[in-house]
Amino acid sequence: MHKVFFWTGFGIAVRFWQLGIEMRPFFNKESLWAYPMFGGVGASFGYWLMGVEERQMKILEGRRERLLEKRRRRAERESGSGSGSGKVVEEAGVLASTS
Repeated sequence: MHKVFFWTGFGIAVRFWQLGIEMRPFFNKESLWAYPMFGGVGASFGYWLMGVEERQMKILEGRRERLLEKRRRRAERESGSGSGSGKVVEEAGVLASTS
């Protein structure tokens, strides 16, 4: 929820910045309607950003779980095959070269 509040404040700050660049008064009766609009646009962006973050966290959590499961299976497989039946042993060989 803090993202919504932050982006609401950011939208209002953008309005202040816009009026400052135009050198217009900040609190003019005819332009007071724009502050809630800028705040609302900022809040909707913050709400959308929260949804994006939640979806990304779910995807990352799923990937993390799959990776941990894969590592666990590999560790079990490597510890179970320690008897030497499935291991490949490198042997010293003679390299032939034609030079």
